[in-house]
Amino acid sequence: MIDAVVRFARVLRRAGLPVGTGRVMDALQAVSLCGFDRRDDVYWTFASLFVSRREHFEVFDAAFRAFWRAREESAARRPAPPMVVPDAIPEDESLLQRRVAEALALESGDIEEVPALMRTVRETVLAPSASESLRKRDFAAMSLAELQEVRELMARMRLPIPPVRTRRFETAGTRARVDPRATLRASLRGPRELIPLRWCRPRERHSPLVVLCDISGSMQNYTRMFLHFLHAITNDRDRVHVFLFGTRLTNITRQLRHRDADIALGAVTHAVADWSGGTRIASSLEEFNWRWARRVLGQNATVLLITDGLDRDPGDTLAREAERLRKSCRSIVWLNPLLRFDAFEPKAAGIRLLLPFVDHFLPAHNVDSLADLMQVIGSHRHAAPSFDIRSQPRWKSRASS
Repeated sequence: MIDAVVRFARVLRRAGLPVGTGRVMDALQAVSLCGFDRRDDVYWTFASLFVSRREHFEVFDAAFRAFWRAREESAARRPAPPMVVPDAIPEDESLLQRRVAEALALESGDIEEVPALMRTVRETVLAPSASESLRKRDFAAMSLAELQEVRELMARMRLPIPPVRTRRFETAGTRARVDPRATLRASLRGPRELIPLRWCRPRERHSPLVVLCDISGSMQNYTRMFLHFLHAITNDRDRVHVFLFGTRLTNITRQLRHRDADIALGAVTHAVADWSGGTRIASSLEEFNWRWARRVLGQNATVLLITDGLDRDPGDTLAREAERLRKSCRSIVWLNPLLRFDAFEPKAAGIRLLLPFVDHFLPAHNVDSLADLMQVIGSHRHAAPSFDIRSQPRWKSRASS
């Protein structure tokens, strides 16, 4: 790989980037530390060393993707998969691609291959990256390698929960509100002609987030990925409480506090006894309202409900418990994997009973759907309903979006 790094540095230098011997030596030392196991690590390592100006980044990106794709194809000795490329491209992009193609041709010693290399660079630059395609793919249709990549993406996710103003105050350096107690204490420190004013402001704190996640048999294709997502947000901020339910309710907040995802999920596996069983949403909500609601739903808590709504409990207990839950929190956001279908309709009894008490009804089947969840929770207007249960076309538009 030393020869590959040196040749890639030559391509960048011929493409116009100021890459000297010192940067090449730094790149070799960095590669020896981080290795070539992950493509993204190598990409950003080289970018931090070889790119010093903003306008050089496009050239570096095109050269990196074209150079390493050509090496992978030559190593595998097979043609590249066909890609659909637009016919017309902007002039500045064509100039960029020609610079990279000429640099690759000069490095290979065959200047006549510039047109073919331009097509290769064009396909490489305009083709969607693997991470972008994975973000739109259903969790249930992924391979083991793709699931591992998605777990790494989800480990970097953060919920932008907006802070809320509390009734308590904290010291402020600027003029906000006079703090009478602090001002009185400051006036007692020796004889003074003037009393120095002390200022305070209302304290802001993130509101609690309570997650109720379904682990029944109908959710088994998504439960594992949701647990990785919940582990990421639990370790990102405080006041996050996670409960799993199938036929019974289990609090796994303490298990998810461990920094290592494998250890945390192993502890969750030992703590939960009703994996991939039946679904008793009404009984689980009743137990939560009776035992946990007053402990974790204070100070404008947001409830994140992850379930398909296929309840096996008889009667209208679910509606009563959902109404009680809605009156105890700021808002309820429901994530349902069934919304991935364009023809989804709320025909199941559990779904119809839950919907009148939900503020947001969102799909949850890929990474993009979880990103939409972050935008909803991060908005200060997320207490307003985002759907109309009485309008049938609204369901189809929500499912397609």
